[in-house]
Amino acid sequence: METKKNSPIGRPRGFDTDEALERAMLVFWEHGYEGASTAGLTKAMGISTTSKYAAFGNKEELFRKVLKRYTEGPSAYLARALEEPTALGVATAILAGVVRTTTRPAHPHGCLGVQGALSTSDSGQEVRDLLVAWRADGCSCIQERFQRAVDDGDLPPQTDPKLLARYATTFAYGIAVQAASGAGRDELQELADAALRNWPLI
Repeated sequence: METKKNSPIGRPRGFDTDEALERAMLVFWEHGYEGASTAGLTKAMGISTTSKYAAFGNKEELFRKVLKRYTEGPSAYLARALEEPTALGVATAILAGVVRTTTRPAHPHGCLGVQGALSTSDSGQEVRDLLVAWRADGCSCIQERFQRAVDDGDLPPQTDPKLLARYATTFAYGIAVQAASGAGRDELQELADAALRNWPLI
């Protein structure tokens, strides 16, 4: 990991910004946006509050950086799934990815993008809106991929790509909630397999 070498005033920061961001991601993932206190974040990141502001900005700015890292890291299975050659392959890879990501032993269970800010006070409304947009963007990408599958003849012509994408994402979010509630990987994978048994369902 690359360490930023100089702070805004020209002195070495003395910490690995990538590692600090990774630790912040785990705190937000486990506790949600409002549940993650500044003290808890800085302790986990191993830095002072001053260093956090200098390197990452305020709490909301830090969360935005964390969400980008989560999208490119733990949630990167979505981008890979969209490259599958068939719509069934896309859906299978999405559900397998969410099962795998939300049940890793060394990570918090559930999904940062789903549970990070389902309910917030007024001060957290922008983060809540950010995650609503994040989820909507993922669904739109899946819808576009399913539309391509219809156009290519991979899905029946009467298939509604928007409804099918909504079905897939809703089921994936349900898996994430079940994982956060303690459901095991094998159980969740069985549910995912059952959901795709009569593909396409819509």
